[in-house]
Amino acid sequence: MQTLPPLTPRTALFLDFDGTLVDIAPRPDEIIVRPHVIATLQVLHDQLEGALAIISGRELHGIDSFLSPLVLPAAGEHGAQLRQADGTVTAIVPPDLFIVSRAASRLAVMHPTLLLETKAGAVALHYRQAPELQALCLETLTEAVSRSPGTELLRGKQVFEVKAMGVNKGRAIAAFMTRQPFAGRIPMFVGDDLTDEDGFAAAQQLGGHGLKVGDGPTQARSRCASPTALRAWLEQSAAALMQGAPA
Repeated sequence: MQTLPPLTPRTALFLDFDGTLVDIAPRPDEIIVRPHVIATLQVLHDQLEGALAIISGRELHGIDSFLSPLVLPAAGEHGAQLRQADGTVTAIVPPDLFIVSRAASRLAVMHPTLLLETKAGAVALHYRQAPELQALCLETLTEAVSRSPGTELLRGKQVFEVKAMGVNKGRAIAAFMTRQPFAGRIPMFVGDDLTDEDGFAAAQQLGGHGLKVGDGPTQARSRCASPTALRAWLEQSAAALMQGAPA
């Protein structure tokens, strides 16, 4: 039995999406959100008085499409887009990604097993179906970033992403924690990927908890075996909070 940090009425809960709430799929648009996940999130949102946010590399509209009818506070594109609890949305001015987009597009045309994902302020190149192309993807995007001021390369699970420099999930969590209903609570961030490490660090530096889903080195101080195990724990936690007991 794994010992997970307690989820209490004073928790501010921040959840990654892919690989955490849902299992990773071959393509980003092929993930499946189980109906009970949405029901559990609704209960947690209510029991935590709104202090629940999704922190994802996806765009906000993509998060919403999978979690409909819920519209939760959220950070999209690793924090480039922020939607507060009152519905206010802010977004950074995206960097010039022309050189990066052109290089990634050419590579995707040459290698159809690669998947190019163009976002409002980022470009992601997925090589899940072509792991042998990892080095080529890295070389191509690294060179493009060197010619694109204000950008940086982010490594994820079988994906390389180019985004605005300095944008990360840790800063997104810190921003949420300055505003209601998150302010004054104990943050807990749950994620599974290298892209989540800044979030773990931020939550722990603010006196809260980082919870890593799955294997691999991490600075998170707690770990959960899999998305399936995490979903079960969230469901149990929601039930416990409804009964007035921390999970």
